[in-house]
Amino acid sequence: VQLQASGGGLGQPGGSLTLSCTASGNLWHGNIMGWHRQTPGRERELVAIMTSGGFTRYADSVSGRFTISRSRRGEAVYLRMNSLKPEDTAVYYCLVKQGEQEYFGQGTQVTVSS
Repeated sequence: VQLQASGGGLGQPGGSLTLSCTASGNLWHGNIMGWHRQTPGRERELVAIMTSGGFTRYADSVSGRFTISRSRRGEAVYLRMNSLKPEDTAVYYCLVKQGEQEYFGQGTQVTVSS
């Protein structure tokens, strides 16, 4: 499975950004797609995930501000980030989970600063 993320960049506090990720390869119908993020010196943390059936889970720090969506067949996943905060600054990684196997993309930098 290969993942390619895009859409990162500089965002203003209170502003919005949308991340996109396309997936290819041996994709399962019932996989889980999502986003993690990582800042220097900290462990990678879950941001949001979404199952093929539409179940979602968000980190408390982004709940109500970020919205995850995906294609049903698992070929793309998106993260709409509203009301950005400086603490959202991180490298964001898209992921696909199929069974016990997890795949991550190369990461896209998001910087929130005025």
